[in-house]
Amino acid sequence: MAIPEHQLETWSHQGSQAQSAGTYQTIKRVLDDPSSPYYQWSYRIFLQGSYGNDTNIYADSDVDVVICLTSVYYGDISYLKDEEKARYEANRSPGGINFSEFKTEVLTWLKEKFGAGVKVGKKAIFIPGNGTRRDADVLVCVANRTFTSYPTTGEPAFVEGVCFWTTDGEKIVNYPKQHLDNCTTKNSATSSRFKPSIRVLKNMRNTMVDQGYLKDGIAPPYYLEGMLSNVPTQHFVASRQGTFENYMHWLQTCATGDLTCANGIHYLLRDGYSVCWNVADFNAFRASAVAFYSQW
Repeated sequence: MAIPEHQLETWSHQGSQAQSAGTYQTIKRVLDDPSSPYYQWSYRIFLQGSYGNDTNIYADSDVDVVICLTSVYYGDISYLKDEEKARYEANRSPGGINFSEFKTEVLTWLKEKFGAGVKVGKKAIFIPGNGTRRDADVLVCVANRTFTSYPTTGEPAFVEGVCFWTTDGEKIVNYPKQHLDNCTTKNSATSSRFKPSIRVLKNMRNTMVDQGYLKDGIAPPYYLEGMLSNVPTQHFVASRQGTFENYMHWLQTCATGDLTCANGIHYLLRDGYSVCWNVADFNAFRASAVAFYSQW
C-alpha cells in the first residue's frame, strides 16, 4: 500500500517560522553591531538552509546564518589560460583582512555577546538557543570569484560565490545565491509544488530513519533539494502521490551523472568531493524511499 495522500499532504506543510525569524533577527543585530571589531569591513548577512529557502519542517531546529566578508574576495583562476592567469596576477592586490582574521573577530564577538556556549565546529560557529531563541549555526565566509575569462581589455568574467575553510584546512566554495534563486524559480514554474515536495521528502526521510529503513546521515536535506531541482517541472502535479511517483520514476531512468546541486554549478553526485553527494548514499536513499513508499 502506498503512503496515503493525506499523510503526504501533512508532511508538505512548512514548520513554524516565528521563532526562527526571531532567532535570525537577534543574531543579525549582534553581527551587525557597530561596536563589533570587524564593523569597518564590508560584509553581508543572510539566511541559508531550510529557513532561508522556506523548506523547513517542524523537526528542523538549527537556523543557518551566513556572514560573508565582501571587502575582499578570493579568486579561482584554474579555468583561465596561462596568459589570462598572468594578467590576473599582475592586477591582483592584497586585501586588508583575510578569512582567518575575519573569522577570529566574528568568533570573539559572538562569544562576548552569547557566552561560553558558543563553539567552533568544522564549518560553522554554533550558538546555543535559549527559551526564546533556537540553536543557530553562523557560517563565516568570504566572497569568491571563479574566473572564466580575463581579457586584455574589458571586464573579466566570473561566477560569484562564497568560500570558507574548514577547521582541517579544506577550502569549500559554494553558491548560496544561485541555490536560492534557482529554487524560487523552480517553485514558481511548478505552481508552488516544488518546495512542498522537498518538505514531504525531508519528513519521509526522517520517518525512514526512525523506522530503520535508512541510516541517519545518508540523505542530507541539501542534497534532497538538489536532487528534486533536476526533475522536469511537468512531473510536479496536483497530487502528492502522483508527484512522488513521477519524480522517483524519473530518477530511476535519468542520467544521474549529469545531475547538479540546486545551485546549478556543482554536480550532485561525485565520490570524494565535499560539495557532492556520494553515489552509494544516493542509490541507497533512492532504493529505500521506493520500498518505504510502497510498504506503508
